[in-house]
Amino acid sequence: MSTFEKLINYTSAHRVTAHVLFWTCLYIMFLGKNNFDDPTFNFRNDMLAIAFDLFFALLIAYFISYRILPRLMTAKKQTIVWIEFIVCSYFIAAINRTMVIYVLEPIVRTPPFDQEPLFEIFTDLSKLFRSYFIQSIFLSLFFVFVKLIKDQYVVQKKALLLEKQKAETELKILKAQLNPHFLFNTLNNIYSLSLSNSPITSQSIAVLSEILDCILYRCSSTYVPISQEVTLLNNYIALEKLRYDERLSVIFTTDIDHNGVIAPLILLSLVENAFKHGAGEDTGNSPIIAIDLKVVNNRFIFTVKNTIGKSETESENDKIGLNNIVQQLDKIYPENYTFKVTKSDTHFTAHLEVNLQNDQH
Repeated sequence: MSTFEKLINYTSAHRVTAHVLFWTCLYIMFLGKNNFDDPTFNFRNDMLAIAFDLFFALLIAYFISYRILPRLMTAKKQTIVWIEFIVCSYFIAAINRTMVIYVLEPIVRTPPFDQEPLFEIFTDLSKLFRSYFIQSIFLSLFFVFVKLIKDQYVVQKKALLLEKQKAETELKILKAQLNPHFLFNTLNNIYSLSLSNSPITSQSIAVLSEILDCILYRCSSTYVPISQEVTLLNNYIALEKLRYDERLSVIFTTDIDHNGVIAPLILLSLVENAFKHGAGEDTGNSPIIAIDLKVVNNRFIFTVKNTIGKSETESENDKIGLNNIVQQLDKIYPENYTFKVTKSDTHFTAHLEVNLQNDQH
C-alpha cells in the first residue's frame, strides 16, 4: 500500500482528526509567513486576524465541497445551485465583514476609530467581493482541491472493487453451469453401472466423492496449483476407465518444470467433453483419448484429442459448454491465452495455451 493510499485510508477512518489537522497546519503556515522581526508586528493581533480569515474560509470551503459541488454534479437545474452559491456566499462575506468590524477591530485597534454601519456593510458589494469573498475563496480552494482528489480516488477504488466483484460473480455463475453438467453425466454413468449390478459401482462412488470434494472445497479460489488439477484429472480418468474398462484407450502425459497455478475446473471440462464424444459407441472399436499437459518456461500447454464417430454432430449444449470455457478464460486470462478447437472426420482436438508469467498467486 502506497503512502497516498495510507493517507486516504487514515482520513476516511479519522475524518474529524484529519480536518482539524488540515486547518491547524494551514493556520500555522500562514502564521509563519509573518515577519517576526518587524517592530510593528503584534503576535496576538495577527493570530486573531488569521483565525478570522480561516474561519470564514472554512465556511466557504465546506459549503462548496459538501453542498455546491455534489449538487452541480447531479442537479438537472444548475441555475438554482449557482443562485444558492451566490446568495450564500454574499451572506458569508457580509457576516465576515461585520465580525471583523464589530468584533475583531475593537480588539486589535486602538480607539477611537470609525465603524461602518450595517447598512453600508451589507450594500457595499464591491468591498464584500474584493476584500472578503475573493480572499475566502482563495483560502478555501486548497481544501476543495484536496477533497476533490480524495473523492476521485475513493470513487475509482469503489468502481474497481465493483468491477472485481462483478467479474467474480460472473465467474462463479460460469463455474456453477459447468459443475452440474459434470455431476449429471457422472451420476448417469454410475446409475448405468448400478443397473447392471456392476462390482465397480462402489469404487466409482468413492472416486466421485473424491472429485466432488475437490470441486466443492478446493476449487473456490481463482487459481489452484497445477498439481491439484492433475490429481483431479487422474481421478476423473480413473472414474471413466471403471465405466469403459478395456474398450477405451486413455493416454495422459505430463511434463511440468514447475508447479505454478491455473484456473480450476477448465481442464476438467475439456477432458469431460473428450470422454463424452470420444468414448461413444459410434467412435469405432478402439476409441482413443490423448491428453497432454506441459508447463515449460511459464507457458502452460494443454491438449486434449479424442476420436469421434462419423455421425457425431455438435449439439447446442456442446456450444454452451465451450462458450462457458472461453468466457472463463476471457475473465481470468484476458489477452493472455490462446484456445483453439479443431475437428476432422475422425478426431476432435482442443488446444489451450496460457501465459503463467502474469498469474496472480
